Amino acid sequence: MGLPAKRRTKQSKRERASHFALKRFTLIACSHCHRRIRPHTVCPHCGYYQGRLVMKVTSKTEKRAAKNKKARGAKEEVADQKKEGKK
Repeated sequence: MGLPAKRRTKQSKRERASHFALKRFTLIACSHCHRRIRPHTVCPHCGYYQGRLVMKVTSKTEKRAAKNKKARGAKEEVADQKKEGKK
């Protein structure tokens, strides 16, 4: 296995790694809700892309309500099964 012939200087190390710097990414306004988003992507807030609705976006409260409704339904099924088992 080869070994480096000379130590890499601090300057050359920094020059080599200069392209690792973080770059600012561009943001554009969504065509529907006017929030700032990355270009060429679906808006995560409203689900629009180039003025068309391409995906349905549900809010956190809607997701939570659906989850609670599903959990309540499962609890009621278990309670019904226990009642049937006792009879």
